[in-house]
Amino acid sequence: MNRTIIIAEAGVNHNGSIDTALRMIQAAASAGVDYVKFQTFKAEKLVSASARKAEYQQANCPEMGDTQLQMLKSLELRADDFGVLKAECERCGVGFLSSPFDEESIDMLAGLDMDYWKIPSGEITNLPYLERIGSMKGNVILSTGMCSFIEVEKAVELLTQCGTPKHDIILLQCNTQYPTPMEDVNLKAMNTLAKLGCKGVGYSDHTPGIEVPIAAVALGAKVIEKHFTLDKNMSGPDHKASLDPVELSLMVKAVRNVELALGSGIKDVSDSEKSNIAVARKSIVASRNIRTGESFSADNLTVKRPGDGLSPMLWHDLLGKKAKRDYLADEQIGLNEV
Repeated sequence: MNRTIIIAEAGVNHNGSIDTALRMIQAAASAGVDYVKFQTFKAEKLVSASARKAEYQQANCPEMGDTQLQMLKSLELRADDFGVLKAECERCGVGFLSSPFDEESIDMLAGLDMDYWKIPSGEITNLPYLERIGSMKGNVILSTGMCSFIEVEKAVELLTQCGTPKHDIILLQCNTQYPTPMEDVNLKAMNTLAKLGCKGVGYSDHTPGIEVPIAAVALGAKVIEKHFTLDKNMSGPDHKASLDPVELSLMVKAVRNVELALGSGIKDVSDSEKSNIAVARKSIVASRNIRTGESFSADNLTVKRPGDGLSPMLWHDLLGKKAKRDYLADEQIGLNEV
């Protein structure tokens, strides 16, 4: 957990095309992510025929029908496709993940030996679903969009009761609006989620741009999940709230830089700045000519750069002592004078 896990959320931005999904894996791998995540579902098992689309879904893909069922049927991948996607992830050197949205999909994905079960926010109150995931006794990443703290706490309790210990669960702060208004991001909620004592906390982002995930890493996020697409202008529910490949690459680089910048927490002189100590610090020097035997005082001493002489921290140790030799104005006082 010393390195932030970066998950590129391909989601359904493949628009139901395995070829597009494969190209997304290649693009995400080139950007330097750790995992590419998809969504696994059978539309008929996920939504009822009467379930209406969310407002952002209606706005982003009106041509995909008026109901969630119509939309999701056009975004499905076949069960066999996920084995192909995992193989491509392995070929590209990234991990494969997919969020199941029904129990049949859980069972199918169990055979693909994923590193993590990624539970989407909408399933956090789905008791049978959580029981099934918990009984798998694997690592879990749990998004907490649309949730109160109590609901998250109950979900964690359920997972642990079913066999998944807290030290195998990572909680992601999340807001399930696409895009998320900045005033609703609430990154400080990660600190609240941390009180549940799980393995760690992170952030699943739906804001435009890359600054919020970067801030989350600075605040201690151990996992970052971010939607991405090959083309924001494609039709579909999530493309407009996603990063394109160039933006994804920039986010990854920024996150890695923030990780480096966070450092060890030990306050000491770094190797890179040691050479500047003498340049930037000061030494005690004569403010005017000083004769041998003359007492050092505030009238004949001052401090100036460079800092390779007698440290000004010895100022009071020097005052009142007699000069052992002559000094010209601006000359550093000898180290043997103290």
